[in-house]
Amino acid sequence: MRPIIKRTLYAIAAIVLAILLFRYCEFKKDDTTEIDETALIQTQIKNVSKLVVTEGHFAEVLTYKDTQRYFLNILSAEKKAIVIVNADVTVSYDLSQLQYNIDEASKTITITNISKEEIKINPQLKFYDIQQNGFNEFSGDDYNKINDRVKKSLRAKVEKSSLKTNAQNRLLSELSKILILTNTMGWTLQYNGQPVQENSMEKVFGKSEL
Repeated sequence: MRPIIKRTLYAIAAIVLAILLFRYCEFKKDDTTEIDETALIQTQIKNVSKLVVTEGHFAEVLTYKDTQRYFLNILSAEKKAIVIVNADVTVSYDLSQLQYNIDEASKTITITNISKEEIKINPQLKFYDIQQNGFNEFSGDDYNKINDRVKKSLRAKVEKSSLKTNAQNRLLSELSKILILTNTMGWTLQYNGQPVQENSMEKVFGKSEL
């Protein structure tokens, strides 16, 4: 084979090899980048997978009365007390229960479930001006009724207060960390089939649904 032909063949082979090597390196680079992005997202989700707790304090005064009637309602015996209530309340979200799917092909992360908030009420009761008689005395059932009534009243107050709203805002703040990272890397964050953007987080996640 003539030297010039051999040199030409060698040159062509070198060019083909260089192209194949370049394409291989590009493929490996893209593959590594995708893996790194997925790992970063999973790390960020792990970082926000904690217990978000908002604390509050409530106080109220209530009067408890109970009347027992005897002898065809001719006689009655009443017991009553003034109850001072001081309660510590926490509203929490356990983000370690956050469920999600990652679609590397479309670069989409979909949050499938956010655990509902947990409200804990720890009341302390003090009784004043207790009035009772031998026919109708305070018992354990009365204290249970008072405790249930207090918790029901406090739960209604929590629902109307800013405590629950503050807890939801803290939750959105944690979720926004995931949004910032996904946006930075060109990924899409979704919840309930809707894409999440910074100006639509509250609307998409929906306070009534959290």
